Amino acid sequence: MQVILLERVAKLGQMGEVVNVRDGYARNFLLPQGKALRANDANIASFEARKTQLEARNLETKKEAEALAEKLDGQVFIVIRSASDAGALYGSVTPRDAAEAATAEGFSVDKKQIALKAPIKELGLHEMHVRLHPEVDVTIVLNVARSVEEAELQASGKSIQELAAEAEAEAEFEIAELFDEMGAANEEGEDL
Repeated sequence: MQVILLERVAKLGQMGEVVNVRDGYARNFLLPQGKALRANDANIASFEARKTQLEARNLETKKEAEALAEKLDGQVFIVIRSASDAGALYGSVTPRDAAEAATAEGFSVDKKQIALKAPIKELGLHEMHVRLHPEVDVTIVLNVARSVEEAELQASGKSIQELAAEAEAEAEFEIAELFDEMGAANEEGEDL
């Protein structure tokens, strides 16, 4: 099916281009979302008449997205989740969780704008891409932790595995010290 694009669509084309797409993609996504019109004579004439309005609206939304992008780019959002001692989450962090964290900090981000390459199933710092406009893309960081204190430690550069290893080494050292003290007390008792 041939359609006229009413806005830039990634991997498809720019506004005003007439492109061939599969019927299902056009009927189920492009047409209902208002991203395209069927390419017939009436719609082509209608598009030409509205072209300046569409370009002005696109430019306005792009400027708004760029203004938000300046504030949002590189921001770190904390997401608190329960996890095992090894750092594996009980569940996963979704784009909806990222959108809620950004909204709680005062940014207007929709879950549909967040691109997630793979599900987040472990504690740590994770980068996510946010598409604010078809031509404006920013990166945010999600700090997934079990508590705010743990999130601060992760932000300083320590991973959960390093913290667990340090705690285990400290416990082993305390046990070794305790056995040394018990051994020294035993030797004093034998000397008497």
